[in-house]
Amino acid sequence: MGLGRGSHCFVWGSLAAVLYAGPANPEQDVATAAARVEVSAALADSDAAPTAPDLTAARDERDPDALLASPPVRIAVVTPEANANAREAADECVLSQECIDQYLWLIYDRARKLDTVKVKDRIKATVKKKGKTRTVTKTVTKLVDEDFTWKDPQAAEKAGMSMIQYVIGGMDRSFKLRLYRLFRAMDDAGLAPGMTSGFRDDYRQAIASGNKAASDSSFHGGSRRGGYGHGLAADVVSVMGNTRGERWISSEALWKWVDLHGKEFGIGRPYLDRDPPHIAPIDGQEYVAKRGVKVKRAGL
Repeated sequence: MGLGRGSHCFVWGSLAAVLYAGPANPEQDVATAAARVEVSAALADSDAAPTAPDLTAARDERDPDALLASPPVRIAVVTPEANANAREAADECVLSQECIDQYLWLIYDRARKLDTVKVKDRIKATVKKKGKTRTVTKTVTKLVDEDFTWKDPQAAEKAGMSMIQYVIGGMDRSFKLRLYRLFRAMDDAGLAPGMTSGFRDDYRQAIASGNKAASDSSFHGGSRRGGYGHGLAADVVSVMGNTRGERWISSEALWKWVDLHGKEFGIGRPYLDRDPPHIAPIDGQEYVAKRGVKVKRAGL
């Protein structure tokens, strides 16, 4: 669906609602399509979609640093029912901050919020030592699946924000621009990126599982790192695949792609395979500390 350059970036959220509704009809009446765009995007756990501001004011007041001449966007979209078959759509938008936020929200919303965590359990076992049998308690570690879909909505509600305001709005502005360009390139490469985590405040970090920083020290947006509006980390996976095993294979290909091409967008994986989904700016404190690479910060 091609739109003029004056079209507002709010189309990203509505674009998701249109695409999720079913296969595109090339002969669909233009008036019907326009009416559908007016409908708020039915994105999971979000509040009502934001109202599009006056476009004339947006054109006059937009920040030149946040604008980029953009060719038509081709993105891979996954239906919520199957969440597997990538679909492409073309669109053209003025690269304002709102446009970036809506696009990143689409990437976040289409990713399943699942993880594998280690759980320690104490069991009793019978052992034989020196001819004597006795019962001992052993600690065993099991890998279990965790659905953390509820965590971001609960943190957003606690903060009094909509989901998009919390998850996307809490990230650093320049980092979001880098993510936008990175995800656009990933979509063009057919990798179907999805974001499982964006901004996290201290509360959200406190209820996170697995290997993690202290509640106030997360580069996702902990209070020691600047808090809201200063999140400098995201977790990314591929949403391509019918099963979790297939999506893991697709995600591994995506992470390797980040290792090869991420620096072109100023983004890398600080922990590599110790925390494969975690990405951050390569000139940020976290990446430099973990990878030992000093990069001169370049203006965007």
